[in-house]
Amino acid sequence: MYSKSVESSWRDAILNDFVPNVSKLTLVADPDSLLTEEKLALELRGRGFDLIEFNDPVEFRYAYESKYRSIWDRGEHTDLVVILRLQDAELESLPYDLLQAGRKLSFNLGDLFPTLSYPVIEKLDRSLLDALFEAQRKSPPDRMGDNATKDFILIYVFGIAAQLITTEVELLRALLRLHYGKLQLPLMLAERLIHVLKGHDGFKAWPLSEIVPDEEAFFAFLQERWPLFLSRLGSANQVREDSPEYGLKYPGPDRLPFDHQDIKVYIDNLFLEGKLTPVEATDIEVEAGSWVRSGIAMAGVDDEELRVSRLFDLVEKELPAAEARYSDWTAFALKWAELSSLVHCGTSAEHQTRLREIGDALNTTFAGWLADHYSSLINLPPTSPAMLHHVPRRLARDIEDSGNSRAALIVVDGLALDQWVTIRQLLQKQDTNLVMRESATFAWIPTLTSVSRQSIFSGKPPLYFPSSINSTNSEEKLWKQFWEGHGLSRLDVAYQRGLGDGDAAGVLDSAIHPGKTKVVGLVVDKVDKIMHGMQLGSPGMHNQIKQWCQGGFLATLVGQLLDYGYEVWLTSDHGNIECAGKGRPSEGVIAETRGERVRVYPTPELRSQVAGVFPFAHEWQPVGLPSGYFPLVAGGRDAFVSPGDSIVGHGGVAIEEVIVPLVKFERRTR
Repeated sequence: MYSKSVESSWRDAILNDFVPNVSKLTLVADPDSLLTEEKLALELRGRGFDLIEFNDPVEFRYAYESKYRSIWDRGEHTDLVVILRLQDAELESLPYDLLQAGRKLSFNLGDLFPTLSYPVIEKLDRSLLDALFEAQRKSPPDRMGDNATKDFILIYVFGIAAQLITTEVELLRALLRLHYGKLQLPLMLAERLIHVLKGHDGFKAWPLSEIVPDEEAFFAFLQERWPLFLSRLGSANQVREDSPEYGLKYPGPDRLPFDHQDIKVYIDNLFLEGKLTPVEATDIEVEAGSWVRSGIAMAGVDDEELRVSRLFDLVEKELPAAEARYSDWTAFALKWAELSSLVHCGTSAEHQTRLREIGDALNTTFAGWLADHYSSLINLPPTSPAMLHHVPRRLARDIEDSGNSRAALIVVDGLALDQWVTIRQLLQKQDTNLVMRESATFAWIPTLTSVSRQSIFSGKPPLYFPSSINSTNSEEKLWKQFWEGHGLSRLDVAYQRGLGDGDAAGVLDSAIHPGKTKVVGLVVDKVDKIMHGMQLGSPGMHNQIKQWCQGGFLATLVGQLLDYGYEVWLTSDHGNIECAGKGRPSEGVIAETRGERVRVYPTPELRSQVAGVFPFAHEWQPVGLPSGYFPLVAGGRDAFVSPGDSIVGHGGVAIEEVIVPLVKFERRTR
């Protein structure tokens, strides 16, 4: 099989086997999740192949019979690919009628990378295989063991030649590239890097075991050394030798070369994006344009103004392109949220206007990207959840791997990513020992509570809950079913909704038995309630969310769960956006859902009729949705309400609604 490595990409070796109209059904043994990799899944879909995973026999049978058998029975053709995360030999465990109807294929990483160590490459995120395949093509290595494979990957995929790092500047630069670039280093590679670095005398004192694998620890390490660096700057920004002693929590050198040209380019952005916090430095004169300026909080100086204008420049420069991966969009969304939070919490009308203008262009690009790429996210592995239904699967995997058999998931209904930024800053003040590991994930479209929140609690695409798609009343049942499928008893699983007010500790004690309840799902609907009564747009949302958060409900809830020994996660089912009315369809009873940002129709024909009158709306492809469910979704800041009316709504395809926070909470041990 390796003879195919003349291919320009590892995907080509697989795509050669997928010619349309050869077989209506293809069964693929895919133990390494290659077919569900974002770009390959997109390419297969572009060739007309539908992908469906075989996880649960009953679920699969439902999807197969309802979507495909009926098409074949009418004599029509589809190219259906059934993916099994099984080895080749186990394909025979499939139902007999499938085996009779389908051709069988099998792919694995060992065939694509025959000279590299399989146990090492299987730990890599599939998005990194391009760089690895290219390196293998340019300089085919001899057969390698584990350590040689790890070094090969560190050099050619992550750009880190561990053996060549000999100075503090080189070490800092490598760690900044890694953590600022959000390059997820698998644990076995982090351990290899630490092992090699520890062999160097100059790094003996560094807390490598903490700051190499953990971006939070690395940024905390930088944060506590920044004031020391400032204290040694004289009036002309020259380094002074008389640095005061500080009580440092992290061991290692107290002086870091922040002012080296390779380092300072990162430091500036870390302060802008909120990864580092500016500190007060009274006796230093700093020129307005100095790179040091963003790391100093000065009394009487409008720091926010400076930070906002710099963040505007940053987001305009980093807008993802049409061929971006989903992870490019989530990384961008976190920066966009940082900026939006600052603008909405500020008072500048000029900033609000600029944010709207950039946001309009951004959301046009994003809607186009979604139309092409969204379907490729559904079957990605749950290690870094790309979509909300992956979140409980990630929790289940963590419980299995760690042996810590308790997890709590807090779903804050309607919380947008920029509103999370506002909440995060308050939580940090309320509990200084709280560590928040932030990421972002995609909600289900249409971004309605009944669609997206049920997908969280069921761990499944909405296709699998057609009977309850318009209601949230089945969530508890779906949540318990999901965990029963992962070996827990219903009695080990708790669910509570309608939270957000009152005594959080009391609410929790009535919902769970700390010694017994292994998994708890909690719905905090306060933000959604604020949204539906909101008259004052996005600034009003931030203001009221701030007031609610200052009451301490969320901080107490998270703190209590951590005290009880739960692994605590927080997410949201959808965000929200301030919109302007563009007209209300007068379709009587035709639409099954009549939202302000989405209408749902039972047939594509009915939807097209209405779409013709409202050109701002998108006829959304019903990816992963039940049959007979055809959404017409608003894009940008348009809404199905009377012209001249303004609302804060959800249901559409703006980045503010679709990309939502995913946060893991921990307590700082230092």
